[in-house]
Amino acid sequence: MATTSTDTGRSNQKKRTRAAIVEAARALIGTGDDLTMPAVARAALVSEATAYRYFPDLPSLISEALAGAWPAPADALRPVADSPDPVARVAFACEFLLRGILARQGSVRAMIAATVTRPETAATRPGIRFGLIDHALLPLADTLGATDPDAFAQLKRDLVVVVGAEALFTLTDLCGLDPEAAVTSAVRTAATLTEAAVRADRQRTD
Repeated sequence: MATTSTDTGRSNQKKRTRAAIVEAARALIGTGDDLTMPAVARAALVSEATAYRYFPDLPSLISEALAGAWPAPADALRPVADSPDPVARVAFACEFLLRGILARQGSVRAMIAATVTRPETAATRPGIRFGLIDHALLPLADTLGATDPDAFAQLKRDLVVVVGAEALFTLTDLCGLDPEAAVTSAVRTAATLTEAAVRADRQRTD
């Protein structure tokens, strides 16, 4: 069946509507305020029902809106690219991520809340921390990664707990730290974990 101009027009309209919803979400994410589907719909000048027709849930919308918003790990860690010190690299990666989360905390909180209540949507979370941690620990790949792969994997898991939104919001919301103090605390913890793993590896190989 031949495509009619009416079909083409409808297709183009759907693309424009979807793009408007995504752009509205990106603009709201940039404010750092709380992000909700009704707020996105209002900003996009569409009904909430229309927004849900294009995106079944908030995590899927946030995921698409954030696509490309975070640089690749190598680009993010470019300032420490020449450093062979995993402790310094991890500290930089941790601070980079946490400051990015603070700038987008409304959408990050919404994503966490949605995926906690609906674990099946967890795969829509960007998982930025994993790439940053892997890249930050590259200097250990041929040392700790070779001599004790289990310890290397455990270090990565330890860092996943610290280098992320959940740890940051625990420090601000439950411990009462201001954002700067929270970032400093998390960075210190990430660096301490890495330093301890490096020291233990040196003791094993000496």
